Amino acid sequence: MSKTSTFSALDDERFKQRTLSANGIRVHAVEAGQGPLVLLAHGFPESWYSWRHQLRALADAGYRAVAIDMRGYGRTSKPTAVHDYRITELVADCVGVVHALGESQAVIVGHDWGSAVAWSAAWTRPDVFRAVVGVSVPFGGRGQMALPGNPFGERRPSEVEREIAGPGRLWYQEYFTSPGVADREFHSDPAAWLTGALYSFSASAPQPPEAAAVDFTQLSDQALAAMLREAVCMPPGVGMRDGMTPMPDDLPDWLTQEDIDFYVAEFERTGFTGPLNYYHCLDLNWELLAPYEGRPLEVPALFVGGGRDIATLWGRTAMQRFPEVAPQAREPIVIADAGHWLPDEKPQELNKALLEFLAGL
Repeated sequence: MSKTSTFSALDDERFKQRTLSANGIRVHAVEAGQGPLVLLAHGFPESWYSWRHQLRALADAGYRAVAIDMRGYGRTSKPTAVHDYRITELVADCVGVVHALGESQAVIVGHDWGSAVAWSAAWTRPDVFRAVVGVSVPFGGRGQMALPGNPFGERRPSEVEREIAGPGRLWYQEYFTSPGVADREFHSDPAAWLTGALYSFSASAPQPPEAAAVDFTQLSDQALAAMLREAVCMPPGVGMRDGMTPMPDDLPDWLTQEDIDFYVAEFERTGFTGPLNYYHCLDLNWELLAPYEGRPLEVPALFVGGGRDIATLWGRTAMQRFPEVAPQAREPIVIADAGHWLPDEKPQELNKALLEFLAGL
């Protein structure tokens, strides 16, 4: 697994690294291009680097693209209190970045946890975020994760997660918030954990034979919950890595050793505590977003998911009902043969979707 990258983001002369003061913290940003501002928010366990392909494409198309290390990641500040990672602070970080860049508005694009932040930012601050794109995770309202049976956060997230997990199992996010457990597993071998996660939740990992003929878009919420119980829930005492797909001898085409080395170096330096704190705040976020329940997402909005992305699959109901809560929603785009890491797995297809959306604003 020693594939060499053909595109070194770190050596791209277009990329200008900056340190911004936003919302009382230090935010590391990487910028490319000139034009209307597009702010890129990454997910777990990633960094600004996850957007390297999009930075170049957006800059080429005449946009000012800025990818940030989210709070708790990379070279951005890492507050120690769990409540410092609540959704209102994450949104305020993004607002602060826009203003620190000398702008008053931006289009915000998020992936994974960054999607939850992007949706919430556009929902609660449409004065700053004039349009939004969520990648992998559909708009989930108060609940953020768009879970089966709870697409827009009608119920407290932890209640729904425990129902999905059922007796004797932990929903993976509950595992992430078990004191010290996930931290110990990650730190025991960051390279193996990160490589396993990137591969296991991609479309490069082989599907179980019984899943190959299933049309997941037609499954009921109960059937989706049963699938999730097997895919992302685990008995107490079992590590998440234990359930990951065994790595092949060679890395998939979309992932290089350089990519892995970059992520590993970041997390070995910063640790996982900050990123895991996002999961601790899900119920708190549900409470903080209560005043917005029933309020539409007012700005132009697009969802882009992967046909083999488990987060897109579990958000099926939220994706189908998106026009009910977002009057300016565009038709969702689901990219075939793509897993959870769309910015990496299918950069050309994602870039095309982003540029077409932006051109139509």
